[in-house]
Amino acid sequence: MRISTFLRLAAALLCAVLSAHSVQAEETLRDQARKLFDPIPQTAPATPNDPVTPEKLALGKMLFFEPRLSDTHGISCAICHNISIGGVDGGELSGDRNVKLAGREVQTVLNAVFNKSQYWDGRASDLKDQVVNSVMANPKALLKSRGGPMAINPVELTASKQHAIDQLRSMPAYVDAFKKAFPEQPDPLVYENIGRAIALFEATLITPDAPFDRWLVGNDTALSEEEKTGVKLFIDKGCASCHNGINLGGGAYAKFGVVTPPAVEHLPADDQGRFGVTKDIADRYVFKIPGLRNVELTAPYFHNGSTFDLSKAVSVMGASQLGVALSDDETRKIVAFLKSLTGRQPEVTLPILPPRSH
Repeated sequence: MRISTFLRLAAALLCAVLSAHSVQAEETLRDQARKLFDPIPQTAPATPNDPVTPEKLALGKMLFFEPRLSDTHGISCAICHNISIGGVDGGELSGDRNVKLAGREVQTVLNAVFNKSQYWDGRASDLKDQVVNSVMANPKALLKSRGGPMAINPVELTASKQHAIDQLRSMPAYVDAFKKAFPEQPDPLVYENIGRAIALFEATLITPDAPFDRWLVGNDTALSEEEKTGVKLFIDKGCASCHNGINLGGGAYAKFGVVTPPAVEHLPADDQGRFGVTKDIADRYVFKIPGLRNVELTAPYFHNGSTFDLSKAVSVMGASQLGVALSDDETRKIVAFLKSLTGRQPEVTLPILPPRSH
């Protein structure tokens, strides 16, 4: 055999071995990932306890965009949860509205249906609970309490809810829409049904087909090599121990500063997180682990919106939660992976809202 022929055969064999190794490595990584994460489904999840109907969804969408539910007629769910910019408001916490309405950075409504609880402190068990107990309607009902969630004046909150009902009753089109959405009820225009309808609409706001999801189900080319390395780093460094499941978070709580407290700019001492809900000393500075879906769209980051820099957020989390000093290269690759979590955004046609009759 000629030397040149031998070299070509040897090179071909080496390429085959390397290719097989590469395929095996990719499958091993994907197998790891599949044990930790789930792709977002193509269709919204079923709601067996409250079956979806076209009439409920149409009503829920109208109410999601309805500013007249607020005392000022200027605030709707869509104002703080802007579907066009990742389901958040894109503003800093220092913005006047956020401080009054939530006291913390707005969390995205996109894929929120997959979270185990709502709000940074988990005080709402599901989307309907979040809407029904929303203090959106009357900022005056809030008494600021940075030791926990906003303290709610029950008298003013009740008045605020009644204001919302009165506004809707003044519009015959809404009276008719509630009757169609809840035909089994003699008087369906009640605040509970406002929450039900909005929650059912919000549950449709999912973002499937992210590059990561396509890779997770078997498309080898859906992620770049840098993004795949980011997946491996995300798992190996320990990020996935908290950020896992379908939303890569949203299913549990964790103290912010497990290993070492972050800088005070990221963790102000006067906001003690879930402690404000449970009054359990073990819950001081404990917050719901945020989901990372569409994270490149949902800046600023952390519960107080302290940074717009995703790389900075990754670095802070590595140090505070894992005790890991990530290199710039490692951070860049993890961020590349996080950007692969951006899915197909919902396409929502704006509803035409009814006029008042008096």
